Amino acid sequence: MTDTPETPVAAGRTDRPAPPDGLVVVDKPAGFTSHDVVAKMRGIARTRRVGHAGTLDPMATGVLVLGLGKATRLLGHLALTEKEYLATIRLGQTTVTDDAEGEPTGSTPADGVARAAVDAAVARQTGDIQQVPSKVSAVKVNGKRSYARVREGEDVELAARPVTVSSFTVHDVRQETAEDGTPVQDLLVSLVCSSGTYVRAIARDIGAELGVGGHLTALRRTRVGPYTVAASHTLDALQQTLTVLPIGEAVTRAFPRWNVGEKQAKLICNGVQLDMPPLPPGPIAVFGPGERFLALVEERRGRAKSLAVFA
Repeated sequence: MTDTPETPVAAGRTDRPAPPDGLVVVDKPAGFTSHDVVAKMRGIARTRRVGHAGTLDPMATGVLVLGLGKATRLLGHLALTEKEYLATIRLGQTTVTDDAEGEPTGSTPADGVARAAVDAAVARQTGDIQQVPSKVSAVKVNGKRSYARVREGEDVELAARPVTVSSFTVHDVRQETAEDGTPVQDLLVSLVCSSGTYVRAIARDIGAELGVGGHLTALRRTRVGPYTVAASHTLDALQQTLTVLPIGEAVTRAFPRWNVGEKQAKLICNGVQLDMPPLPPGPIAVFGPGERFLALVEERRGRAKSLAVFA
């Protein structure tokens, strides 16, 4: 495994070289949108070619994967991987956004909700489920974001979609009192879920099933695919030392690998669909001689179809 390049950021320097193509794993602070983090990174890395893989709401903290340079072309594929979260779900109150950022819409005492009922509701939100996203999500309705339509006063109805919650654990249940005096319960949970899963919708649906309402009060993303919060960096730390995971190492961590010879490398880079060896489904990282990352491909009828060429 190669060492991760670190580029010291000296105040007032204008001659710093452009950063390498690769990923930056950020520990996003609360209050920042994903676009805020991208804008900050453009200043830190001094490049416009910055993007992110999967958004995090401003309230949320934790892993946000950014791509620099050529690695921006990886982001759409990385966004499809599973995510892991720590969260706090409050039973007894609903909000317009299904999280703590929205205005309260109702309160119902939740101190009588039994732990067995909580566990049963959580079990029904585990596995392959049909989920209706929050109305203030970024889901597009006739080409326009749902949250934008809600802000304009529309009553938006979103269709349910299949998502997978592969793991959902309640670690603690705390009896609390809300600001308006309502007895509530806070569930401290962790979950692993597929791309496109809305944790605040899970909080909403558990509260609705228990008859007391619910919303999300805290959310921390601890993993996106192979990239964990333990390997992430705060924006302040990145301002001092820009730590970039090289593109070759990034794809090796995220995708199965296929090593090819020089002749095959040239053909793949020219878009020729070669016969593929048996490999797992999904994107495959193709490497040529000299550890040169060439392309992401996908098996189609036994042949390698290029998803993106990087060489």
